[in-house]
Amino acid sequence: MATSKPQTRGSKGLQTRERLLGAAIAEFKRDGMAAADTGAIVAAAGVAHGTFFFHFPTKEHVLLELEKREEERMAAELERFFATGHSVRDTLAEAVRILKALERRLGNKLFKDFLALHFSTKRPPSEEWPHHPVIVAFVDELRRAQERGEIPAGVDTFHNAVSFLVGLYALLITMPDSDEIRTPFIDQYLTTYMYGLRAQ
Repeated sequence: MATSKPQTRGSKGLQTRERLLGAAIAEFKRDGMAAADTGAIVAAAGVAHGTFFFHFPTKEHVLLELEKREEERMAAELERFFATGHSVRDTLAEAVRILKALERRLGNKLFKDFLALHFSTKRPPSEEWPHHPVIVAFVDELRRAQERGEIPAGVDTFHNAVSFLVGLYALLITMPDSDEIRTPFIDQYLTTYMYGLRAQ
């Protein structure tokens, strides 16, 4: 009779980490990262208190893991969009669209914590933009648009791409989540960057 292999310590550890991550994200959605109760997280995950800190030394480490996964997913979504016919303004608008979709998935509190992580002073100062798949996808697409002649050769697409995304994150953190307020403001933001890019 066949018997199932016992789980290895490594696979059990990964399962525990995933349970903790899921419980922490649920708690962050309810109360935001700062107010989240680690006691509630470990209770929901069914583990000892110290186990949380073994896997995630701080609550920000939960956000870093979430950021890694979400950025990879969003970058893949951007690449699919970039493979279709589109304008430079469509490229800028797509960044807004995927962030709005992320906000719907995460909820407003966790979404703002997620974006605020990009401005955290606790991030390694040596961290570079290639570690952020969304920035990489966006920079690459503006460079391709420049090669297609949609953006003049003298325009610095790298710094425009990075400042556009960072500025967009800051706007979405600080603005009310009302579409009535956001939409005209963000439309003007896109127009301003179209001028900066001197896009066709």
